[in-house]
Amino acid sequence: MTAGARETTAEPAQPVWMLTPLESVGPLRFGMHACEVKAALPGAFELSRFSADPFFPDICGIQLGFHPAVPALYAYFDGASRLFCVAVDASYGPQVTLDSLELTGRVPAVVEEMVLDLHRSGAHSVSYGPRGNPGINGMGLVLRVQETPSGVLTRPVLVGRGWADRCTDDWEGPVPECEWLGRQWLSYDGSDVWPPLGHNTNWPPGWSPPF
Repeated sequence: MTAGARETTAEPAQPVWMLTPLESVGPLRFGMHACEVKAALPGAFELSRFSADPFFPDICGIQLGFHPAVPALYAYFDGASRLFCVAVDASYGPQVTLDSLELTGRVPAVVEEMVLDLHRSGAHSVSYGPRGNPGINGMGLVLRVQETPSGVLTRPVLVGRGWADRCTDDWEGPVPECEWLGRQWLSYDGSDVWPPLGHNTNWPPGWSPPF
């Protein structure tokens, strides 16, 4: 694979969505209700609804796709049923762009270097969560990774203004628990995945990861 290039595995090519930090990503505005999200994505399929966080059962997730049975993005709604978080699938999700920086389905080291350039320029402050996932709290941006047929690629997670505080904190921040699971950006406590094999979680009975 060419360094930094996205390997597209779905046809036709997925849409390009511009990120307006803290306000919107593509046609989705933070604060929308589920019916408004569906209206903004008339060609999308609702694939499932699920409980996104074991400790906050009122947080609802909706899995959406541009093709049947192919997840492309995940929309998360708070207790007031407002859209507060969007996560984009590394293989099939929209190409989310921040100015000229493409965030979806890229080689992690390439995106990290570009984001760190923003930090070095003084434009934004990059921080790393306890398990090593980078992001910019002031933009409501978290960078995650995902295993794909083309290797480990980037999966952007975006939150709105009212939820951006400490969004990179995978212990206490607003991003739902299910979005922190799986492959990690960096090896944490000797493991590339969370939770590592044999780890005893403190999830309450009855909750299990939705994907």
